[in-house]
Amino acid sequence: MAFSLDAGFAKETVKPVETVPTHSFSGAYLAGRAAEADDDLESAATYYERALSYDPDNVALQQNLLLALVWQGRLDEALPHAERLKSEPEVERFSRLTLAVDALRKDDFAAAERWLEIVVESDLDRLITGIMTAWAIAGQGDLDGALDYLDGLEGPSWYGLFKDYHRALMLSQGGSETQATEAFEGLFGGIAPRSVAPETLGRLGEAYAAHLSQLGETEKAIEVLDQAEELGGAVASIPVLRERLTAGETLVPPVVAPAGGASEILLNIATELASGGGDAFVRLYLRFAEALRPGNDAILLQLAQVAERQQEAERAIAFYEQIDESSPWARIAEFQIGLNLADLDRNDEAVDHLKRVLDADPSDMRAYLALGGVYAAQKDYRSAADLYDRAVAQVEEPERQHWNIFYQRGIAYERLKEWEKAEPNFKTALELYPDHPQVMNYLGYSWVDMNMHLEEAMDLIRRAVELRPSDGYIVDSLGWAHYRLREYDKAVEQLERAVSLRPDDAVLNDHLGDAYWRVGRQLEARYQWSHALSLDPEPELLAEVEKKMSEGLPPEEGKKLADAAGTARNAMNDGSAGKAGGPADAAATRTYTVKPGQTLWSIAVEELGDGNRYHDILELNPFLRGNPDRVGTGQELKLPAGE
Repeated sequence: MAFSLDAGFAKETVKPVETVPTHSFSGAYLAGRAAEADDDLESAATYYERALSYDPDNVALQQNLLLALVWQGRLDEALPHAERLKSEPEVERFSRLTLAVDALRKDDFAAAERWLEIVVESDLDRLITGIMTAWAIAGQGDLDGALDYLDGLEGPSWYGLFKDYHRALMLSQGGSETQATEAFEGLFGGIAPRSVAPETLGRLGEAYAAHLSQLGETEKAIEVLDQAEELGGAVASIPVLRERLTAGETLVPPVVAPAGGASEILLNIATELASGGGDAFVRLYLRFAEALRPGNDAILLQLAQVAERQQEAERAIAFYEQIDESSPWARIAEFQIGLNLADLDRNDEAVDHLKRVLDADPSDMRAYLALGGVYAAQKDYRSAADLYDRAVAQVEEPERQHWNIFYQRGIAYERLKEWEKAEPNFKTALELYPDHPQVMNYLGYSWVDMNMHLEEAMDLIRRAVELRPSDGYIVDSLGWAHYRLREYDKAVEQLERAVSLRPDDAVLNDHLGDAYWRVGRQLEARYQWSHALSLDPEPELLAEVEKKMSEGLPPEEGKKLADAAGTARNAMNDGSAGKAGGPADAAATRTYTVKPGQTLWSIAVEELGDGNRYHDILELNPFLRGNPDRVGTGQELKLPAGE
């Protein structure tokens, strides 16, 4: 389902200014725009108010101020501006909606119906105001009139789901229990898997289950929640609601009054828009919804997620802290508070907070994942691995839902260079969740990077790309795998696509630079490396790229590592063979499989008679990148022959 936002107020890329003179209209107005672009809405409202003192009749400025106030949840302060703009056609979609929300929260449904008589151009506005009008009619005691109005609301095919949902809600809220059950049943029977956002589908399931719960049909209510999960609505609230039903509790319907129904459509639309990048609209509709249902957990959760997308961790925490501890979303809110504390670099607080959350329920795998994520962000992989060991100990019989615990434990051990512990975890994750793109990508990439199981590795990565063709990181893995196999033309093709998908990633740009260099496009290679340097790379990558910028890549070894089937290909070497202390000729090499516990030094001692000869092994095996610590059990190494 897709919506088109053809009008509105996209966030601009105006950089904030440190000092803006505001003793004139233009100064105050520009300061307001700069503050708004920087998402400093409080300052934006202040500057717009100051600008209005110079030009009180400026309609565009009044609209900017109105929206800035609503975005902050300051509806009462927005009302005078909405009143002044109520007759301005180009602004009434916001001004009259503001006045309608105010009337609805005061249960003045007749006034709300009048305010919602808006001349709108977009399908989205027509749906919102139409369903809100139906609820205003229902609030006046005319349920049949409300349903008739809803039936007469014409628009695109995606109107159907929302009309059907709100019809069921109106019937349930109005006491028409049998008709409501039929309406909910018809609604669920017509939903295609993953046709709406998981949160929306979960919300529909919650509403239907609550309706059945009110009728005492607990078993059927549980079946509805199961069905919602199967359709793709596997959100965090559903397991909690299922537990409450199993414990004999009666669920509270999400809509118990007409004003709540009007709030619900605003929440529904905001939820659907949230994945499309229209956060200005999302936040606006959520604030209107919040005015009608203050403290509603689903609305607060969405507002917090908007703040997170805007990288406003403090604001996100403030929203999460308002979610009541009895809410099905309460535990998720606690996880997110910890993660946002980590985003603020308050790592000790984050760890302490998440440890308390974990101690409250040591069986909750989500708590391990949240705390493990903080450890990983700090590069404390030992603590992460120990934590995931505790998590696995809690799992008696691993099921599909546990795949991520094993996957994250595999990552932790891989980062600790303990591949013999990492690899089984990736394999277990794939057994629990076959064909999961992330797991296939990580395992396949690791195998290629260590010159192991190359045929199987390439197969895993290709399947991951097929499943996630728009994931720049996974496409990069395929390109880098081709690069490691010296299939440079194929590498360039895939790495160019990866960078087009994730142009702001330093590692991907560095990889593309390397591929360009190997196919002779050295000017383009230096451009990509230069771009990588501008993207704030990690210190280790920074040093590598700076060296490549000054020296380029070293000459290739004269022999390909292997083809995708793991078969060595013969080629002329670079003339280093036969030199004292240097690696043997590429044709005079042999394959050696690393045994458990071996290091590059011990292999050099056992196989070459001199530990210092590990330098020769490094030169013959470029995939080790000059780092002897990259050796792992099961790797196939090239060693000088005849020693």
